[in-house]
Amino acid sequence: MKIARVAIDVPLNTYFDYTAEHISAEDVGRRALVPFGRRLVVGVIVGITELPAAGDESPKYKLKPIKEILRDAPRLPKEIIKLANFCSAYYHYPLGQVLAMILPQRLRRTKVARDLAEPCYTLTDEGRTALEALPQRAAVKRKLLAALQAQNFIPRSELMLLSPSASSVLRTLVEAAWVKQSALPLSAKRSTSTLPAQATAPPLNTDQQLAVETILGAPPGFTPWLLHGVTGSGKTEVYLQVIAATLARGGQALVLIPEINLTPQLEARFQARFPDVGIVSLHSNLSDSERLKHWLMAQGTAEQGAAQIVLGTRLATFTPFTNLQLIIVDEEHDSSFKQQDGMRYSARDVAVFRAKDINIPIILGSATPSLETYYNAQQGRYKLLELKARAVQDAAPPTVRYLDLRREKLLEGFSAPLITAIKQRMKRGEQSLLFINRRGFAPVLLCGECGWLSGCPRCTSRLVVHLKEQRLRCHHCGHEERLPHHCPSCGNLDLAPVGQGTQRLEAALQKLVPEARILRVDRDSTRRKNALSEMLEKVHAQEIDILVGTQMLAKGHDFPKLTLVGVLNADGGLYSADFRASEHLFAQLLQVAGRAGRAADSGEVLVQTAFPEHALFTALQHGDYAEFAKAALIEREQAGLPPYSFQAMLRAEAATLDSALRFLRAAAALAPEAKNIQVYDPVPALMARLAGNERAQLLVEARSRGALQKFLDAWMEALQTHKTRNVRWALDVDPIDT
Repeated sequence: MKIARVAIDVPLNTYFDYTAEHISAEDVGRRALVPFGRRLVVGVIVGITELPAAGDESPKYKLKPIKEILRDAPRLPKEIIKLANFCSAYYHYPLGQVLAMILPQRLRRTKVARDLAEPCYTLTDEGRTALEALPQRAAVKRKLLAALQAQNFIPRSELMLLSPSASSVLRTLVEAAWVKQSALPLSAKRSTSTLPAQATAPPLNTDQQLAVETILGAPPGFTPWLLHGVTGSGKTEVYLQVIAATLARGGQALVLIPEINLTPQLEARFQARFPDVGIVSLHSNLSDSERLKHWLMAQGTAEQGAAQIVLGTRLATFTPFTNLQLIIVDEEHDSSFKQQDGMRYSARDVAVFRAKDINIPIILGSATPSLETYYNAQQGRYKLLELKARAVQDAAPPTVRYLDLRREKLLEGFSAPLITAIKQRMKRGEQSLLFINRRGFAPVLLCGECGWLSGCPRCTSRLVVHLKEQRLRCHHCGHEERLPHHCPSCGNLDLAPVGQGTQRLEAALQKLVPEARILRVDRDSTRRKNALSEMLEKVHAQEIDILVGTQMLAKGHDFPKLTLVGVLNADGGLYSADFRASEHLFAQLLQVAGRAGRAADSGEVLVQTAFPEHALFTALQHGDYAEFAKAALIEREQAGLPPYSFQAMLRAEAATLDSALRFLRAAAALAPEAKNIQVYDPVPALMARLAGNERAQLLVEARSRGALQKFLDAWMEALQTHKTRNVRWALDVDPIDT
């Protein structure tokens, strides 16, 4: 009798043994339906072993049998099992939960027989016409048709959640030919881009040509490339030409991007370049059925409509492929690549491990590389390629000027030179971008009489004023309440919003420049599906004069007529308790500055600041990342901070701060004796209360990654056996939020 070793989605760092009569080596990586306690669960078979010799009646060998091996979907290949094992060991997270995270949601369900055969529904042209004419009283029909209009393919199980009578109404809609029933489609997406198809690649400048030739001329196998190019230098074109060579060899390419809002425009550009190539995306905005479909296509054959290019956010790092030959991580510095809950992994670092493991090249691209990546390039671990000029001929870097707030008087948050510059651009038919990384109307509501501030009852943060909706909202936990008419503390009627957010800037501009066509782009204005794509189309069609936005507009966007960038409230990151704050601020400002003057028209960046002489602003004015990085690395080395050390953070949250700190003190007492390992005292987190939970943290630091991992292995083993009550804890290896 053979034993199957199954990893199950439970918070235990082990696998579970089951007897299996009809199992072979081909079943390693497949899902299995197994009894676990009193329920059936889906696990992943990670190994097979033999039952000991007959006659051994030891209770440990009285195993339950596997109920069913699920062979209705491709198995996870050995490479992905190995990747999951690496992540489990490095991030100290249970293997079963790592594998569950990798699988699409629909493949984790116990009712698996219908997972791949479940009927899906699409809206017909007749259905679109009927939806417009349906009366309001036909509520269920309208709800189903509207859902299908918003998302083309929806499986039956998801439609059933919309209404108790959805089943009978669906039958009616199918009979009327308003809705069509079909199986889950498994064919790669062909070009639907509004951009014209490009039969040939555009000419490259000298730096781009050298980068492409160097990458393609390197010996086959693992090479990590850092493609460091100034904003507008054409990094994407380098990616496209290297991908074209990969596709010509029959290989597949994985392109990782930091945020969902960059996906549609990048997908459109890829489809325009490769109109006959299967391209799919993987990100959290997809429905369960869409994600499953795209995930399967990455493993498909040409006959099945395989995806040759996958564009995705961080979770796409774990996608199984048939013949992956290239990985690209665009904007590799972006903090969105770091998962902040569950398994706290860095998609960039996992991608580098994956590329090394399967012996393929990986390209890390950025105008502002993370200091860790740049340090690796300086040390020779990564190969450095630089794009020093903008890709468009005669397009020069923007000039950067500082508007000294010690001398400039502000009107509604704007200095007079900034308003003048905006009006000048409008006269010339050019566009302006005003950047402030705060959404809402104002960061806080203040009572001038008693000093009351609109604090969040569940977080150590302020409730942000959303004037249009007459609401106060917490941008951390989601709590919201009505805008008060008087001070809750003293009854004063004179409450004032303090500070600027995107909504307030938009309102101020409507007064200061009434003739301007203004568009606000932030998380609030882009909640509706496809809203961002529609907004960007307006900008490209030159239907907008002024963009007001947050970091959503800071990177990845190319607006040819945008020649002015105004930065407001830039000083907030200069004196933060987070040692990475200056790095993040410099990257953010250099990225947003790069939106200006990307075509023939020259660009200008105006930064409102009270500290124009600060070294960070000097480096920004020169557009010199190397100057900033050199100074920052010297500071890091002197302080013994990453990349000159390696860190892990033990985070705890509980109903009271004392409980969280008490747990961390007990955890510190369990830490094994180790040389060159620094275990710091527990402290409250920077945001000590979040969503009603009190939070604290304990930092561990080492000079060697290997020494840190050895210490964590022993420490986590001790912590797993330590009894904790009413405290949730998690380990964060290589934290970026300290």
